[in-house]
Parts: sequence; structure tokens; C-alpha cells
Amino acid sequence: MSNPSFSPFIAPPALVSRAQAMDTKAIQALDSAHYIHSFTDHGDLATRGARVMTHAEGIYVWDSEGKKVLDGMSGLWCVNVGYGRKELADAAYQQMMTLPYYNSFFQTTNIPATRLAAKLASLAPGVGDRSFKHVFYSSSGSESNDTNVRMVRRYWDLLGQPQRKTIIGRINGYHGSTMAGASLGGMGGMHAQGDLPIPNITHIDQPYFFENGLPGESEADFGMRAAGWLESKILELGADKVAAFIGEPVQGAGGVIIPPATYWPEIQRIVDKYGILLISDEVICAFGRLGHWFAYEKFGYKPDLVTFAKGVTSGYIPLGGVMVGNRVAEVLIEKGGEFNHGYTYSGHPVACAVALANLELMERENLVGRVKDDIGPYLAKRFAELNSHPLVAVAETCGFTAGLVLVRNKQTRECFDPAFSVGMVCRGHCFGNGLIMRAVGDRMIIAPPLTMSHAQVDEMMALIVKCLDLTYAEVQKNGWLA
Repeated sequence: MSNPSFSPFIAPPALVSRAQAMDTKAIQALDSAHYIHSFTDHGDLATRGARVMTHAEGIYVWDSEGKKVLDGMSGLWCVNVGYGRKELADAAYQQMMTLPYYNSFFQTTNIPATRLAAKLASLAPGVGDRSFKHVFYSSSGSESNDTNVRMVRRYWDLLGQPQRKTIIGRINGYHGSTMAGASLGGMGGMHAQGDLPIPNITHIDQPYFFENGLPGESEADFGMRAAGWLESKILELGADKVAAFIGEPVQGAGGVIIPPATYWPEIQRIVDKYGILLISDEVICAFGRLGHWFAYEKFGYKPDLVTFAKGVTSGYIPLGGVMVGNRVAEVLIEKGGEFNHGYTYSGHPVACAVALANLELMERENLVGRVKDDIGPYLAKRFAELNSHPLVAVAETCGFTAGLVLVRNKQTRECFDPAFSVGMVCRGHCFGNGLIMRAVGDRMIIAPPLTMSHAQVDEMMALIVKCLDLTYAEVQKNGWLA
């Protein structure tokens, strides 16, 4: 086991921004006038003013008012090695001074992209046609999932089955916000804007036991039943029309939805039975988040395509891609001729150099092993204590992600009226007390940097309890409890 006091941030670099005078209102005014944010109500933002983040170190970020905040979400599920890692900044600088950019079109490559592809292939477990020797690069998970749609449909075209176009995703799954990525995902709010999903994409329900389990049903039985929804959908559509199934090992943006252990092996049996491709979207779950380099290993299934991004560079610079299994790659390479798809920044040399440095750092500090054998189990032990809180129905973890459900009545598990937005009430208390914890409806979720020490987990847990207590007092005062 690793040292409980583990911390790689022994001598962090000086942060000039700390000493700089910051006119918060001026920045907020510029922001409101010119910057359209992701997933933001800009009318609401204009009245509140954006929180201006200025610098970060380890697991903490600071805003322009000097407030220190424990980042329980690793930025956006991505800063796996924590903030302020000089090794990654140095890798970017050295590559920028050597070859800052060149494209990978026209039979051209670069050294970092080639080395990284080989490294990723060495980290991805697999056997035979379900092993991984090839990588396609993008700059994000959204672009990577667009690539999956192109690859899957091209694969079936080349095999003489062009009618196999339909890809099945899951309700409340998240696969990005581009037209194809948002379509593959099952977020109703996204589908309501932009006439989504695009044709030939459909969805089944999510394996969320708290919401969809039947009275008296075991989690194991529910996992089998939930996987069976895929087979029912395949038979409804016609197996000869279905190209692939896509799912996150653990649903991230949907609220850290952890499937029962029986779910993924049964999904594997079903896709094998009907000869359908399996896409594992590991934009959040790969690179140590669940205690493995790739999460499909943890859950015991064998995908044909694996989407990655975020943690591959720990968010220090944009990079994404698809691990292309031999079953698909051999058809595309041997039968496909020119694959008319790609991006200006595919295999960007600076991004790939940072990814190589990031993976080397993770290996040197055994961060994947720490999540599996040390800090992950410690988080699980501490987080389980929240099950005794009067607001919490279920508190659960998987690797270094965790989620809890806020309920109106703990005994009956009756939920709050959505109009009360209790999750956002709790999130407000978190932000006000120096903790970033995300609300997904009335599910509160975390995915902290993998570098946390035991003491830092204790610090985070104390903040979570404080914010739950403040939320409980507020809902009690408002008369929202049963």
C-alpha cells in the first residue's frame, strides 16, 4: 500500500497570479459581454457573475477573491494527477520549441503521436481480435464519439451489410455535445435542442438500481434484467439493422451510476450473440479513475472500440481518441482504402507529448495501483459513513468516483419534489464552504484528483458532512421533509 500521507507536491512552482491584483467585477463584465459558456443559462449568469478561477495547486483551486476551494471534481473529471505538475508543463514547452504542430494527413506522422499510440496499445488489455494495436486521435471525447459513428458504419459497409446503421445508447448516458455525441447520449435536455437524436440512434434505459429496481429484487437480478433491455431493443429493431451498442462503464455526467456486477457480462453475451460491435466510452473512466488503465478490464467485458480523452493528459491540454480493436481495424485497413475522416489536430504533437509525460508520471507514482489498493478503498470506507446521514438514501463509490442520493424520507426513500432543486441547494453550500461537489438532480457526485492523501480525503469528507448538515437544516426550515 502507498503511504497514507502521499503527496507529490513537495515544491510547487511559484504562482505569479497570486500576487497579481485582480479586478473581479471587470473580468465578470468582460465575461458577460463576450463569453458564451458551455451548459449555462446566460441570463442567470449575467445577474450572478461568473466565479473567476485564477490558479491551482495539488487538489485545490483559488478564485479571484482569494478563496481556496477543494476540487472534488478534478476540474471536469480530468485533472487526474492534480494541478501544478511541472513535468507536464515542461513536456509541452519542449515539444512546442521542437515541433509545435504538424498534421497527420498526407502520409505524415510525428514522433510523440507515434510513441503515444504504441504506449496506449501496451496499456490496453485484450486478446486476439478483441485486443488493441491501433489508435485514432481527436481533441475531445465528443469528436471521438463522432469518429466511432463513422468507423462503425464504415465497418459494416465494408463487410457488405450497409443496412446495419443503428447504434443503441442509454437514457441518461453522456457521450459528448456534438451532433453525433449528443445523439448517442440519452440526455433529454440536449435532445430538446437541435432536433436530436439524429437518425439511426436509439436508447434503452440505464442500469440504475435505486431508480429502476423492483421491490424485493436483488441488485444482481436487476443487473441481468437491465442488460436484457438491450436484447429486447435489438429484437424490436431487427438484429440485422443494429451496428453497435455504446455505454459508459460507470455513467459519469448522469450521476455516477454504477451498474451491478452482473450487468456488463450479460451485455457482452448479448452483443456476441447478435454479432454487434461494443463501444466502451471511457472518457471519464479510463486512466486510473476506476483503479485500472481502462475500465472495461474492471467490469470484465471486451469492447471493439474504446473512447478516451480527459485523463490521458490530466486535462492539461486537449486530447482525445479511439482505441480501435483489431476486429475493426483490420477491416478498415485491409478493405477500406482511404478513410475520409479526420481532424486538423489529430495526433497534435504537443498534446501527445503531454500525454506521454502524464502516463509516465502516473506509472512512476503508481496512481492506478493507489486507486485500486489504497486511496480508492479508503474513500469507499469514508464515503460509506454518509449512509447514516438523515438526508442520504444511498452513498456509493467505484474507484475514485462517488455519488449519494438526497431524499425527503430516508425510510421510504421518497424523493424531493424536483421543483425544490435540493441538489442545487447542497451544491450552493458546497461552493460557499470551499468544496466543489457536483449536483445531478438530487444526486451529489465527486471524482477527485487521484493524488489525494488520506488526510485530504478526511478533509473533503468533513466538508461534505458540513454541507449536508447545512442542506438538511435548510430543507427542514423550508418544510420540505416528510
